[in-house]
Amino acid sequence: MNDNLEQMLIQDENLTDRSPFLKLRRWQWWLLVAINILFLIAGQAAAVLLGRFYYDQGGNSTWMATFVQTAGFPILCIPLIFLHPSQKLETSTSSTYPSIKIVALLYFVLGLLVAGDNMLYSVGLLYLSASTYSLICATQLAFNAVFSYLLNSQKLTALILNSVVILSLSAALIAVNEDSDGPSGVSKGKYLVGFICTLGASALYSLLLSLMQLSFQKVLRKETYNVVLEMQIYTSLVATCVSTAGMFGSGEWKGLQDEMKGFKSGRVSYVLTLVWTAVSWQVCTVGVVGLIFAVSSLFSNVISTLSLAITPLAALLVFHDEMNRVKVIAMLLALCGFCSYIYQNYLDDTKARKSESQSHTDDVIRESHHV
Repeated sequence: MNDNLEQMLIQDENLTDRSPFLKLRRWQWWLLVAINILFLIAGQAAAVLLGRFYYDQGGNSTWMATFVQTAGFPILCIPLIFLHPSQKLETSTSSTYPSIKIVALLYFVLGLLVAGDNMLYSVGLLYLSASTYSLICATQLAFNAVFSYLLNSQKLTALILNSVVILSLSAALIAVNEDSDGPSGVSKGKYLVGFICTLGASALYSLLLSLMQLSFQKVLRKETYNVVLEMQIYTSLVATCVSTAGMFGSGEWKGLQDEMKGFKSGRVSYVLTLVWTAVSWQVCTVGVVGLIFAVSSLFSNVISTLSLAITPLAALLVFHDEMNRVKVIAMLLALCGFCSYIYQNYLDDTKARKSESQSHTDDVIRESHHV
């Protein structure tokens, strides 16, 4: 009985925090969703392209590339500041909210994982072209299905399994592609290291998503807009501190001044590249969080994966990456896997809406009989 009451209170808190979305007209809601999709896709694509530009122009610090992925986290404080005061108070005073020590430990562990994940992505992008990197990253949807099944009790339907197989095949094609177009001077061995690091980063990112979802369900006991923002801010703070420590511990900071001097497009371009990379990642994060609460976390992850499948086209225009037949087939397979996954999401959403509608009808019938 107490568990049911507690669950109802949590649901009420979530509904209260989502109420601004519920009050929007349909066209306003679609506009909000479109804006957040634009933030996510544009932010992620720009961050990947700027990261590749940093390496192409003479940057070689993987710790710096890792640092900028989370260093712009103060930007996330802007939407947090504009939240209603009662919503902030609710987070800190809720009887279901865990102790500060537990929350701090949770954020610290997740922050360490975020830092490790960002480092793997940085090494992967160092040895791969932007298009190849993005196509491999698209496998995160397949890993997400597996980890969601193991940790979040998500069902593995035929469509999801089909998506996993197709995305795995897409990554396999990239791995065995003899005409791989890695950056100039990158050997086959380094290309393989980049492939493994990017694949590992995609798996770790999907694991992080499932662990965060589990944290909302089992530890924080709520998933309101400000709670998710706070998790993003504090885990990014930890990851940024780890990246800074890694930069000084490895001695890479000593070469940053020479790196700036030797940057092909100039010192100003060097600084602007790092700044806009950091900003782009946070714009992407704003889109991710916005889609989670305007639609769902699954939809947000699907759009993120779609962006990774589209980025190769942007890389083709910006860096003139070679799109050989194998990479074209891999991109088409990634899009097919995406469609299979989102169609399952559509079926689940339709079923949930019908169930909710039927439940509401049954409640009305019971009330009429009671009267």
